[in-house]
Amino acid sequence: MLEGYAGFALPRLEPGMRVVDVGCGRGAITLSLGTAAHPIHVLGIAADVAEVALARKSADRARVSTVDFVAAHPGRLPLPPSSVDLVFSHALLEHVPDPQAVLAECARVLRPGGTLAVSTPDWSKAKLRPKTANVDAALRGRHLLHRRAGGDPFAGRHVADWVARAGFRDVRAKARFHAGIGYRELAERVEAELAEAIRVRQDQQLASAARSAWMWVRNGNGEFAQCWIEVLATR
Repeated sequence: MLEGYAGFALPRLEPGMRVVDVGCGRGAITLSLGTAAHPIHVLGIAADVAEVALARKSADRARVSTVDFVAAHPGRLPLPPSSVDLVFSHALLEHVPDPQAVLAECARVLRPGGTLAVSTPDWSKAKLRPKTANVDAALRGRHLLHRRAGGDPFAGRHVADWVARAGFRDVRAKARFHAGIGYRELAERVEAELAEAIRVRQDQQLASAARSAWMWVRNGNGEFAQCWIEVLATR
């Protein structure tokens, strides 16, 4: 379950805490944080207004009154300094052009002694079986798209250093593998992303990767587990 991605942060939650989920998406993990301790208040923040609207609907359906959502840029959190006990973030830092600025903003809103809990993937350590030449080529194309969008598919390699440079102490990093989506679903997702990219813009390298992704999808099923680097640190 998606909520399992917050497992490393849950032991740090205590009743009465003020928690922020930065880059909350549609709010599935945010809702799990909001029910992990009582009473607790969790604010989910996402840049996409449509995702925030969907997150609010999910909270209403689940009748979770301890969670709110707001649309804001992760580098400009709508919170005063030292106003939060714990900042959580999953699958965000690999997508932003300046993760150091986002972490500095997380440090700003955390109270002294507060906790930062971030999880970031390292695609270089992902487990794929079978991992054929077509799989490798398709993923190289996807990683190229990721970098062109301003992100880093291997951000997990650097996240602990980023956190330390942002002024946090007691930085602890641990690699954990999650199955998440299936092998075939990943292949279909990569194929769709590359097909859309070459539809918008002709690119020989991406076109070759798209052909490899096409072959990957048609090669059958397999196993996939993503490597997430989970970092806990103290403000």
